[in-house]
Parts: sequence; C-alpha cells; structure tokens
Amino acid sequence: MLRKTTVLAAFGFALALVGVAAPASAATTEREPKEASWSFEGPFGKFDQAQLQRGYKVYHDVCGTCHGMNLLSYRNLADKGGPFYSEKYPNPNDSPFAKAIAKDFQVADIDSETGDAIQRPATTSDHFRQPFPNEAAARAANGGAAPPDLSLMAKAREGGPRYIYSLLSGFVDPPAGLTVTPGKYYNPYYQGDLSGFWTGAKDKVPVGGLIGMPPPLHDDAVTFDDGTKATIDQQAKDVSAFLAWAAEPHQEERKKTGFAVLIYLAIFAGLLYASYRRVWRNIAH
Repeated sequence: MLRKTTVLAAFGFALALVGVAAPASAATTEREPKEASWSFEGPFGKFDQAQLQRGYKVYHDVCGTCHGMNLLSYRNLADKGGPFYSEKYPNPNDSPFAKAIAKDFQVADIDSETGDAIQRPATTSDHFRQPFPNEAAARAANGGAAPPDLSLMAKAREGGPRYIYSLLSGFVDPPAGLTVTPGKYYNPYYQGDLSGFWTGAKDKVPVGGLIGMPPPLHDDAVTFDDGTKATIDQQAKDVSAFLAWAAEPHQEERKKTGFAVLIYLAIFAGLLYASYRRVWRNIAH
C-alpha cells in the first residue's frame, strides 16, 4: 500500500512539474519565417555563384565585424560550387581570387626564428580571421553577449536560410505597450518570451523576442560589384544563401551522388527482378 501511495505521489509530482513548465514554454514564441525561394533548393538545385559573391560581400562588410566563421578557410571560397570557383584553378589554393581575399587580412602567428608573436598576411590555407581575439573580448564588445559563429548557422536554426533571412530583414519598431530594455531590439522572428516586458492585455502579448544585435542591414550599406541594388531585403537574402553554402559547401556534389545512387539502385532492382524471373520461370511457386 505504501509503495502504491509513493508511486502515485511521484506521478502527481511529475504532472505538477509539467503543469508548471508548460505555461513558460508556451509563452516562448516567434513568427513563422517569411516565404522565400533560392536556386539551391530541391533535389536538382544549384547555388547561384553571383548571389554567393554578393552574400560574401555582405558577410565581409557587415556580419564579419562581429561574427566569425571558424570552420571555413579562405581557400574554401574557391572550392567547386563556391562563390569564387573557376575552372581555370581546380586547386583552390592556386585561385588568385582566394589569394587576393586572404592577403587583405592579418592573422596571428609565431616568428619561427625569434618565437615572438607576430601578425602576417593570411594565406589561402588560413581559417577566416576571427573578429575578436577571444570570447571574453567578444562579450565585452557586445554588452556581455558573444556573437555566435556563423559557420553552421544555416543548419543550427530551424528554418535554415529562411530563418536567417527573416531575422535580418525583420527588425521593426516595438508595438505600443512593449518595454524594450537598453541594448536590446525587438524582432518578431527572434524566439523569446515578452510577457515580462508587456504592459498590455495578457492575451495580446506580441510574438518574437528582444535580441542584443542591432539591425545590421541598411539600404545601400554595401555596394555590389554586379550592380544589384543593395536593399535590406536583397542583402538579407544574399547573405542567407552564402551562409547556407558555408554550412554545406558540398551540397551540389551530395545531390549528384544521391541521384547517381538512385539510378544505380533502380537498374540493380530491374536486373534483380529479371534474374528472379529467369531462374524461377519453370518452377511452380
């Protein structure tokens, strides 16, 4: 009897915990990502090289001042399918485009003769230069919140490039009744719980959250080499495509391999069925 009572009590306590946790979870909301389409979507989709180049420009001029991409090397920019790939340079380390981009950055190194810490021009084999020397410096420069690395951001967030595109182009003025703390900015596409900052009706709490990143994009914040007008929407979409490529630079090769495997399996299945019919054609079964 005691054991049964203990089990029931434990079960009741668990239900109570679920009941307490549910409201807090339900209060965390964000708006669904905007509808958008990219050339790389679908089983036969490919990255638009011009768009990747524009996306890198936005990352370089805007995002890269705070966000690093420590899983990418400069040579990756000239990989097949990448923003600066050229058939003339199958080896990305030989690409003059990757070399020109890399040499504009100074990276930390050690002098092989003296052992002193030095700064030298980056080479194609170097990883992307980090905007801050360490996490503490990143936090100190950004109000205590270290900007996340963007190497896998398109894979790490539900919605992928659509989420990034929506977030970057979704900054709006906060609705009346929402108190925005200093250093924070309202974005309906950013997940958060605004109930503690809302002074209006409890059933009218707006979706979204308060993010520590100020609106990073502005019209004509960059100049695209191909003459494309640099609107906020265009910049957001292009850099989202670039981050999608960065998170999966071999996506096109994967799709081609998958398609070849499906063809092979279809042919193999046909041959297997024909063999089955031939072997068992004179045997009743």
